[in-house]
Amino acid sequence: MLRYPNIDPIALRLGPLHIHWYGVMYLLGFGSAWWLARRRAARPRSSWRGVDVDDFLFYAMLGVILGGRAGYVLFYGLPLWRADWLYPLKIWEGGMSFHGGLLGVLAATALFARQRARSIGDVFDFTAPLPGIGLFFGRIGNFINGELWGRPTDVPWAMLVPDPNGGPPVPRHPSQLYEAALEGLVLFGVLWWFTSRPRPRYAPSALFLICYSLARITVEFVREPDVGIGYLAFGWLTMGQLLSLPMLLAGIALLIIAYRLRVPSGNFVPEQ
Repeated sequence: MLRYPNIDPIALRLGPLHIHWYGVMYLLGFGSAWWLARRRAARPRSSWRGVDVDDFLFYAMLGVILGGRAGYVLFYGLPLWRADWLYPLKIWEGGMSFHGGLLGVLAATALFARQRARSIGDVFDFTAPLPGIGLFFGRIGNFINGELWGRPTDVPWAMLVPDPNGGPPVPRHPSQLYEAALEGLVLFGVLWWFTSRPRPRYAPSALFLICYSLARITVEFVREPDVGIGYLAFGWLTMGQLLSLPMLLAGIALLIIAYRLRVPSGNFVPEQ
């Protein structure tokens, strides 16, 4: 078994200013997404320009941060909010919901698409690979913070995690790393390949919903349920699984619609 290294969540101290690893991971995620989107926009036949990417990332950053934090507080953190009314503002302590962030990005994307007179489906399709790289860095941030651990286990790669009650270290699944791999790298790789050539409108967005929800539902089977919520039913159903199930069903329905309608993507300039 492996011993958790107890990484200091503060990456850099500059007097009273503390730069947390969690914030650094968000910057790396947004920076990588910006660079990748710029590369994709620069390809021949792309209908996107570099300035479009710059503006969209600004909208997306606001959507992810505001939606992700609000979603976490509402879905998982109500007991902490009742104990500390400033808790929603303490982002540096961790606690961001992917599902809340997704809703925030949906709203930001709709606003961006309307202002640029683009199809909202095309905007979602163009950006479909990008959340994967952000999720990878976000889950690494969870690991550094020592949060969102998996259930106790005896697998050889289990992490010996300090017991918050002062007992001996408990071997647990490093579920943050599982999610970094599946929700992050695998999701990004599949979507980056899938969007490398024209696909029917809504197909990349549908594939994103399917891949993410399957990855999240799978990892939730070994992840410790959130404190104060526990299992919702059957001794195994978690809030993460419950929130992911509608995404899976919506993704399957959207993929069927995309290939039945076969509307050409507006992210590619038609061949002459």
